[in-house]
Amino acid sequence: MTVPFYLAALVLLGALGTLVFVRASPARLAAAIHATGPLLAGLAGIGLLVMGRVGLAGVAFSMAAAWYLSYRNRRAVRRSPGRISTVRTAALEMELDHDSGGLEGMVLAGRFEGRMLSALDRDELLELHTALGEDGESLQLLETYLDGRFPGWRESTDGDTDRRQRASPRSGPMTEEEAYKVLGLEAGASAADIREAHRRLMQRLHPDLGGSSFLAARINEARDVLLDGHE
Repeated sequence: MTVPFYLAALVLLGALGTLVFVRASPARLAAAIHATGPLLAGLAGIGLLVMGRVGLAGVAFSMAAAWYLSYRNRRAVRRSPGRISTVRTAALEMELDHDSGGLEGMVLAGRFEGRMLSALDRDELLELHTALGEDGESLQLLETYLDGRFPGWRESTDGDTDRRQRASPRSGPMTEEEAYKVLGLEAGASAADIREAHRRLMQRLHPDLGGSSFLAARINEARDVLLDGHE
């Protein structure tokens, strides 16, 4: 009775698998195969073992173990830290973590050269803000950082921030290398990857959602620069 029971179970699993194959989308089907494959291979091994096919059962168990390890490694890769976007100006280099939305930056010039923004206290950051003078791009990056870390910092400023930002035009058009860094992509990324990176970043940084208008503008520019190269 044991052998027919396992055979019936395998037939039932096969029928269910066929139903899933017919109804599922390719993406869901692939995910289901990776998730359930080790279990099915293990059940097949048990059935073969009961039938006395020890050699084939060993092959099935080995396949189940290898399949499971492959599935676990795939999940680990998907959970690994995501992309980092980099925006560089004359005085600052800022990095945005796509997963957490966290900002970190390094000072490239002046009294705080080489210091990370996270290592500066509020007074030091405000001193840096004053020292940036007419460097509008660096000011906007620093203000984005300050808005996240010290939301009430603007009450301590003299109110001429907008005037100073308008006084500093862009140094030139964005290069492809800069665009890839802004979107956190490797050179040669596909148009689909570019659009996906842009969409993900704008979900975090769109001004209507409380994000930075400066960073949103740079992200839009990076997308346009890279997509122009795919036409």
